[in-house]
Amino acid sequence: MKLKEKILKLWDKAIFTEADRAIFEEFKAGLNNGSIRAAEKSGLEWKVNLWVKQGILIGFKMGKLIEMPLSEHKSYFDKDTYPERKFTLQNRVRIVAGGSSIREGAYVAPTVITMPPMYINVGAYVDEGTMIDSHALVGSCAQVGKNVHISAAAQIGGVIEPIGANPVIIEDNVFIGGNCGIYEGVIIRSGAVLAAGVILTAGIPVYDSVNKKFLRKDPDKPLIIPENSVIVSGTRPLKNDIDFSIYCPIIIKYRDKKSDASLTFEDLVR
Repeated sequence: MKLKEKILKLWDKAIFTEADRAIFEEFKAGLNNGSIRAAEKSGLEWKVNLWVKQGILIGFKMGKLIEMPLSEHKSYFDKDTYPERKFTLQNRVRIVAGGSSIREGAYVAPTVITMPPMYINVGAYVDEGTMIDSHALVGSCAQVGKNVHISAAAQIGGVIEPIGANPVIIEDNVFIGGNCGIYEGVIIRSGAVLAAGVILTAGIPVYDSVNKKFLRKDPDKPLIIPENSVIVSGTRPLKNDIDFSIYCPIIIKYRDKKSDASLTFEDLVR
């Protein structure tokens, strides 16, 4: 029986055996090594793997609350199924000292750099060459591509429930400025640049000033930020009210050689 079928058989159980726990540990090992993902790209489209989210939730249901001592005077209290993930030098992940944490069930590829303090939650996938800066969060099931820079205090929202909800997806070579927030299943295509402070959610339209149109979430499709777009925070007039404006992310241009050159400092800190 395939692992997917085994996980689905556990979904409606209320009491778990040692054999069930062994199935979950096999599943979690797949999350840790990146062979199992909460979402995968097929062509240009991303597909949510519902059974993977179910497996993650089974871990919470199965787990028991335990004490996880940190020092003589401090402990964590969490489900025994999701302790802090242990790394070794062979993982080739650069974890700078200072209070960062990565939970079991998260994949972090070789050559990823993490600056303290930052946090990566269960189900997340962080690909090679990415930097996660101080006070940044990569939420549950978020998918982050290669050579992405997530700047200080940026928040990449997570989602486990509802099961069918899209996670936030950030494709390769994206730059996310400080204090940005990306939530509610937004997809950012390769090469995009977000200036500091940009907030992207499913409910906030993005104005493409180059093509003179608004980008919105469709009923059956998430908000998608185009490749190589450069986005800043802006405002637009509130409908039927000339006295007030409302927040609006704005695509001010698409990346060219000049904007690429401004990002070359990335190579200096890797």
